[in-house]
Amino acid sequence: MSKSIFLAGFVALWALWGVHPAVAFMPVIGEKAPEFMGVDSKGERVSLADFKGKPLILEWTNHQCPYVKKHYESGNMQRLQRQLTEAGAEWVSIISSAPGKQGYVDAATAEKLAVSRGAYADRVLLDPEGTIGRLYGAKTTPQLFLIDEQSVVRYMGAIDDRPSSRRSTLVGARNYLLEAWQAFSEGKKVVLASTKPYGCTVKYGNIGE
Repeated sequence: MSKSIFLAGFVALWALWGVHPAVAFMPVIGEKAPEFMGVDSKGERVSLADFKGKPLILEWTNHQCPYVKKHYESGNMQRLQRQLTEAGAEWVSIISSAPGKQGYVDAATAEKLAVSRGAYADRVLLDPEGTIGRLYGAKTTPQLFLIDEQSVVRYMGAIDDRPSSRRSTLVGARNYLLEAWQAFSEGKKVVLASTKPYGCTVKYGNIGE
């Protein structure tokens, strides 16, 4: 049995038992990313396999989170999205907020948000049950993953080294994701491949609700 199938099955068992782990798993640098399947804001099914052959960025987001606002209202996240997607990456923003909790949106609202913010994400994946978030061990918004063409995890963690919601801290910040991308795109080892994510906690609901 592959690791990804085991993880997906274990998430299902959590649901059956009615247990609510904030984070069930954590991907491993240098190993295959967990398989996932979900529905995006356009109503289309999306899976990890859809991105085979292309680098993939996963971004956990919550539009009401002050830390996320810092990066979007300043245009920092959009610039990063544009730079990496124009360089050949696919970018998927994931919303794991549960219904009734901070950051939850329906498909129509997610579409409007993407347009109003000028986002460059290729897709916005809706994960209200938190299945994908738990599978990836997503703890905060924002939190990012760089996955290569063979679906191997190359970077995971914070966007930068400034764990603050103040926009002024963007000046001089060390952008971990961009640094990882540059090394990866040059065929070099990503030296700092895992960092501690910061931001608002992902607003998971209780499994089975």
